[in-house]
Amino acid sequence: MGAAALGCPPGKARQYSPDARLMLKTSILSFFALLLLAACSPRDFLSRRLATDLIAASDPFKTPQQYVLQTGVISNKDYVSPEYLVLQHHGWISAATIACPAGLAPPPCWDVLLTPSGVDTVRTLVPGEEVFRPSFAIPVARRQFVSITGISKQGNVADVDFTWKWVPLNEIGAALYSSDLQYKSTVEFRNYDDGWRIVVAQSAPRPGQTLDDSLKNAEPAQ
Repeated sequence: MGAAALGCPPGKARQYSPDARLMLKTSILSFFALLLLAACSPRDFLSRRLATDLIAASDPFKTPQQYVLQTGVISNKDYVSPEYLVLQHHGWISAATIACPAGLAPPPCWDVLLTPSGVDTVRTLVPGEEVFRPSFAIPVARRQFVSITGISKQGNVADVDFTWKWVPLNEIGAALYSSDLQYKSTVEFRNYDDGWRIVVAQSAPRPGQTLDDSLKNAEPAQ
């Protein structure tokens, strides 16, 4: 079908104004960009946003911190630990010196009891029957993500540096964990066939790079 049949003057059918050519080029580029994005998974590019989402949503990061309080007979080393000193300072525990049983050292040993104030404080945080057990776990704090501070990529492996802090869950948590102090950690990511993922303990190629280890070995941020 000729140009005349379309109602266009001869030689004019394929001529476009500069604005029309720009719009056509933009449309073509947009079409190919959409095709490229459709072929890519959101995990194909390790951005700071993706790293943040994966770390913050991971089980090791979301699991609340538990503090195991042991009453009854404990060694002097345990009794003068920072945690027990804090509990003593708040009047939640009391203790009397006793002879160390076999296998427990160094002396002196201490018979630790919850004070009435300690019982009132703890019984709101754990099931009632656990208060009178020799040891029980108290949920005291959760982690709050602060920021990604750097991503170092090498092939299909990347080290991600990030900072986080503790958020106390209750009165005991506030006494044991400061919400003002930030920590720095480094975790390894690997690029699999379905995109980037955090290295977990079961698949860690190198020790000390899993998220669990990076949180346990975190150091105060400068």
